[in-house]
Amino acid sequence: MQQIYSHQDINGQYLPFPAGKVVCIGQNYADHIAELNSVKRPEPLFFIKPNSALCAVEASFEIPKHSGVCHNELELAVLIFKPLKNVTPEHVNAGIWGYGLALDLTLREVQSKLKKQGRPWELAKGFDGACPISPFINKSEIEYPQDIDLQLTVNGQSRQKGNTKNMIRGINQLISQMSQHFTLMPGDVVLTGTPAGVGPLKCGDKLELSLSSAKSNWQFNSTVR
Repeated sequence: MQQIYSHQDINGQYLPFPAGKVVCIGQNYADHIAELNSVKRPEPLFFIKPNSALCAVEASFEIPKHSGVCHNELELAVLIFKPLKNVTPEHVNAGIWGYGLALDLTLREVQSKLKKQGRPWELAKGFDGACPISPFINKSEIEYPQDIDLQLTVNGQSRQKGNTKNMIRGINQLISQMSQHFTLMPGDVVLTGTPAGVGPLKCGDKLELSLSSAKSNWQFNSTVR
């Protein structure tokens, strides 16, 4: 049975927000668009994972065993703590509690099949445990969220590296655009897109996720079950 997930801060304290929906943007880094042989489109590609997709990334997390290849997609995660609806980019920061790292786990073969059929992606991206996520760092500790280095290593080998300054749509812009369609509520999480380097995960893989700002860096370790 999947453990019940609750948001925590970097010190292990539970945060007073429910585990809400996860609102995601696809294709927000040019290098990732290129590696999937896709094209940049004028409109943002938004999709939602249910709160049952959330699980703690630290220690270990499970991937589906009989649904084909499961890919890692490392992303900066943003925790919302005040309602945001139809907000301008200038007003987004008032609704942000802090930042963390998440894996947008994707059943790539399932997703490819759904794309060909013109169907939604939930079966590929919204399954239980499809969003392993780190504890959150309060925004007061990150001076420039639009200049954060992200890295994922798998079994000691660097797999994904990126910087949030390379987003096609910056954090405040994409959250503002999301809020025109979905009211973001306390406890909701926004995933901001993945840089290049997606690849298959297998049971037993050892992962290290790191987030580095101008003054500090944080590291989270996990094992795939």
